[in-house]
Amino acid sequence: MKDTPLASILPDGRLALLHGPIHATVRMVDTPQAVAKARARVVARFQTLLAELCEERSALHDPDGAPVSETGQRMAAAIAPHRPHTFVTPMAAVAGAVADTLCHAAGPLRRVIVNNGGDIAMRLAPGERASARIATPAGETVGTVRIASDDGVGGLATSGAGGRSLSLGIADAVTVLAGTAAAADAAATLIANAVDLPGHPAISRAKACDLVPGSDLGDRPVVSAVGPLSAREVAAALQAGAAAANHMRARGTIIAAALSLRGATVLSGDGLAGLFELGEGEGHERGLVNRVADGRAYADLA
Repeated sequence: MKDTPLASILPDGRLALLHGPIHATVRMVDTPQAVAKARARVVARFQTLLAELCEERSALHDPDGAPVSETGQRMAAAIAPHRPHTFVTPMAAVAGAVADTLCHAAGPLRRVIVNNGGDIAMRLAPGERASARIATPAGETVGTVRIASDDGVGGLATSGAGGRSLSLGIADAVTVLAGTAAAADAAATLIANAVDLPGHPAISRAKACDLVPGSDLGDRPVVSAVGPLSAREVAAALQAGAAAANHMRARGTIIAAALSLRGATVLSGDGLAGLFELGEGEGHERGLVNRVADGRAYADLA
């Protein structure tokens, strides 16, 4: 890589990491001494992370690829449960896997939350909790998710049409809770693909390789534009995606999911939708937001 990995500490205490397409922040909560040591570990691990992925690009773009890097292996493990059912490459889990690797590098702390461009890895020590107010992209509250250290939630991710990644489906947003951020990332991608109305005249598609040269999706048709849809059509598309999410929950691949399209939301499990906001107060991460705007996932401190 020609550019250099950059690390800095933001005014609110988060560690900011930047290298090529990776824009991550890391919030660590513990004693000042423990946090300082953890920051050093995360920065050291970050130095070679992107280069490792670039060196095995071919394996990461191959559904049957066998990556050898730590992050690459996380990516391959995340898609493994889905391989018997659909086409998917390790790249479906890249952002979440990067977050997982950085979260692991931090080591044991009271609380670690890594936000890599909207895909979030988290680790809560025994007794730690995080609460989440759930809302649609328009801001309408759906409910609340309360995450405890023993709930098995290690990550969340959002995917949908119109974001930084290509999608085979038309979802505005699919947000998933899973055991790891990589697992959530892969699942969100595939559930978003399933929110679809095949053959609908209002949905325009193009070959993935024409939109993004070198895409791991090759010449598969991805959504490029979505026109008017009736309420019944929206419901049908969401139901198709919900069926995929329910199957993943039944297999133990994910913990919960929320699917949003044109103002409608369908929940699978405990559910979450286009806005993920961790509540304030003792034992909670303050103001972390995972939101969707213009079809793209973002996460930052509100």
